Amino acid sequence: MKGRTIILDDLNGIEAAALLVDGQLDDLLVDAADAPRPGAIYRGICDRPLKGQGGMMLRLPEGGTAFLRSAKGLRPGQPMLVQVTGYADDGKAVPVTDRVLFKSRYAIVTPGKPGLNISRQITDDEQRDALLGIANAAFEADGQTGLILRSSCAYASEDDITEDIIAMQDLAAAIMAEAEGTEPEALTEGDGPHTLAWREWVIPAEVVTEPGGFARLGVLDQIDDIARPKITLAEGTMYVEATRALVAVDVNTGGDTSPAAALKVNLAAARVLPRALRLRGFGGQIAVDFAPMSKAHRKQVEQSLRAAFRADAVETSLVGWTTMGLFELQRKRERLPWKGLPA
Repeated sequence: MKGRTIILDDLNGIEAAALLVDGQLDDLLVDAADAPRPGAIYRGICDRPLKGQGGMMLRLPEGGTAFLRSAKGLRPGQPMLVQVTGYADDGKAVPVTDRVLFKSRYAIVTPGKPGLNISRQITDDEQRDALLGIANAAFEADGQTGLILRSSCAYASEDDITEDIIAMQDLAAAIMAEAEGTEPEALTEGDGPHTLAWREWVIPAEVVTEPGGFARLGVLDQIDDIARPKITLAEGTMYVEATRALVAVDVNTGGDTSPAAALKVNLAAARVLPRALRLRGFGGQIAVDFAPMSKAHRKQVEQSLRAAFRADAVETSLVGWTTMGLFELQRKRERLPWKGLPA
């Protein structure tokens, strides 16, 4: 199976989406019904500042709590709009931001950040000018809200882009008007896997929506591999395992322990690491123990890592090498760790 294929299905009644690239599972989204979705917008009520961390705890509906990193200018009891940025660790507050964004397939509306911008991935000047014309015609600039046209606009019709811009601007206006109030309230629930797949993956790709697509196209067989820490590389093996403190990655050569073999397996591991973390939903602190190699080869491996993560949608910071020769990364917790198929 060549090319990109998106399968929208469900797993025992739970919404799920899979992305295959040349037949290989490249990404997987499964709904977490018991947790606030990233992107959900709430009216939160400021509860108490955390002086040591410089943040603010907020009350959410139904007894929920959220953590906002910056408490500057905020006071207890103050209402504010916040957006969920990721999943909370067990027993911890939901991470949120006060920089609310409204994302659709073609447009992003940015309250508090005025201006019209086109994705840098669209490089054709004539196309950029045409999109700017569409934006100016459809978007009602108020000096306070901005608009970003996404790279998917390169494949879309003028009518579809216009419709998206208007819908997102109307939604933003309606939600922003709900900022004041004395009680916490859920204002949007965030996008589920099917909507996210259409928004983030769909161009260019074949989309399969018929029930049973996961089983028919071999997704279920590949999902089984996610639960296993061992990843077989042509040049050796890589183990990816999560602990409470961090994600540990161990890279090993096969029978050949020469410097050339070590470099080869380390480069291979660097290329597949983003996919391995993405499918398993791993984030936070990540420590990679590459196969022993010379310091001269480290630069090549680091370049390969940076190129691989550049194409990954989840925000990841490459911290660098430790004195013990490990490579450290910090990855945003946008997904829950994979715990197997829902019962």
